[in-house]
Amino acid sequence: MAERESMEYDVVVVGGGPGGLATAIRLKQLAAERNQEVSVCVLEKGAELGAHILSGAVMDPQALTELIPDWKEKGAPLETPVTEDKFLFLTKKSARATPNWLLPQCFQNHGNYIVRLGDFVRWLGEQAEALGVEIFPGFAAGEILYTDSGAVKGVATGDMGVARDGSHTSHYQPGMELLARYTIFAEGSRGQLGRQLIERYKLDAGRDPQSYAIGIKELWEVDPAQSQPGLVMHTSGWPLDADTYGGSFLYHLNHNLVAVGLVVGLDYANPWLSPFEEFQRYKTHPAIRPIFEGGKRIAYGARALTAGGLLSLPKLCFPGGAIVGCEAGFLNASRIKGSHSAIKTGALAAEAAFDALQADRRHDELLAYPAAFEKSWLYAELNKSRNFKQWFKKGRTMGTLMTGIEQWLFKGKMPWTLHHSKPDHASLQPAAECARIDYPKPDGKLTFDRLSSVFISNTNHDENEPVHLTLKDASIPVSVNLAKYGGPETRYCPAGVYEFVKTDTGDDRLQINAQNCVHCKTCDIKDPTQNIVWVAPQGGEGPVYSGM
Repeated sequence: MAERESMEYDVVVVGGGPGGLATAIRLKQLAAERNQEVSVCVLEKGAELGAHILSGAVMDPQALTELIPDWKEKGAPLETPVTEDKFLFLTKKSARATPNWLLPQCFQNHGNYIVRLGDFVRWLGEQAEALGVEIFPGFAAGEILYTDSGAVKGVATGDMGVARDGSHTSHYQPGMELLARYTIFAEGSRGQLGRQLIERYKLDAGRDPQSYAIGIKELWEVDPAQSQPGLVMHTSGWPLDADTYGGSFLYHLNHNLVAVGLVVGLDYANPWLSPFEEFQRYKTHPAIRPIFEGGKRIAYGARALTAGGLLSLPKLCFPGGAIVGCEAGFLNASRIKGSHSAIKTGALAAEAAFDALQADRRHDELLAYPAAFEKSWLYAELNKSRNFKQWFKKGRTMGTLMTGIEQWLFKGKMPWTLHHSKPDHASLQPAAECARIDYPKPDGKLTFDRLSSVFISNTNHDENEPVHLTLKDASIPVSVNLAKYGGPETRYCPAGVYEFVKTDTGDDRLQINAQNCVHCKTCDIKDPTQNIVWVAPQGGEGPVYSGM
């Protein structure tokens, strides 16, 4: 075994998304203001900054303005201000619009911008590098390093050039240790290392179980006659049934581009449901189809969302570091926005870490970070919508009614708090007790299959490397998932990673097509026995999204 080299920094940030980059930028800003030297590096598992970034996205610029007040002058790619909000309730053949005066504040987007978040992240990376942040794309943090006393002291990147059988190829390179006085984790929803930290330090003790959704998105170039730059449209209802949480987004950007997607809560009960097929079916609705007819699909991707809100937030710090952004679950599901909260929490964590460095501390808890969050505008915002996901767990009708009452009538100052106790993976019902769902075949023009979709996500993995979708028990997919739940992994995966095939003896076997994986993490979340564990493959692999 080759010995790993090590590098030392004041702060190591894991994840090059909005939260991680905001952390790095704020640290360097504070150091410059105080004429101090603070060394900061950012690790990003994608081949480049923005490669794994996928979001709707409508951005509230409040946190960005606090972090970089002159972002307009510096060319931030926030180019499409929201000009109109629409909210439709869909049945199979009709659409009913909600009057704008009835829209709760959480669905009003005046002052916000429709963005391609990957482009924004690349710009944010340029701002970080200009301040002296060292950014290492293409390196996946695969291991947390601890001190003898159990505090986090950094991370190690994964080895490169390991064959599927565990042997070393001619391209083998051992991982590198990045040691830090503080390590900030910003991996996004269901981060591999964040999950380990939450379990090790029991950061979720006393919190509601985290709640997730899957977001499936396409980017289209539409007929110029259909383009309405600045239009933000959301829908609820069809194709999902009344007991399944979810809804669509449709955002008109400049240059005849339209971002469209469907969000489906991963607490759905029917194992025959396929979020991917539901999304394809959504585009056939009479109110939606005309937007895309004559257009061209140019990008596809999928990503899990951490949607539990304030009541599911874990403790934010632990000995040696902290978690920020969607790693912790700061998405405001009622507003369908998380980039502003990632930036804000990254900045708050940076301020706590900088003060600790100035006091010559290391590897202790950054308690000033959660204390600052609880005094921030972000806490107040999330507190207003703290019951949002809990109401929708009672069905669409109850969720819609009570969200309207809480947000429109009470203005988010309701005197009650709801809790839930069941994790998403425990929601699936036996297949025999649920109605099968028959999905139409794709037409290749408006609707598509998984493999052609994965192709335009530019996903790539070395086929000879160890499979990064690991099973705790290889027998469970057939003995439990297929026997009891009808093999739901073949439907909840949006990339065709999982399929059941027959062996030579006629028995069923789960085949894992890991090279298709778009790193959405849905399998890690929804697997009913929690038998699937997603781990990072070699750095630089996975999708390469273009401004998604």
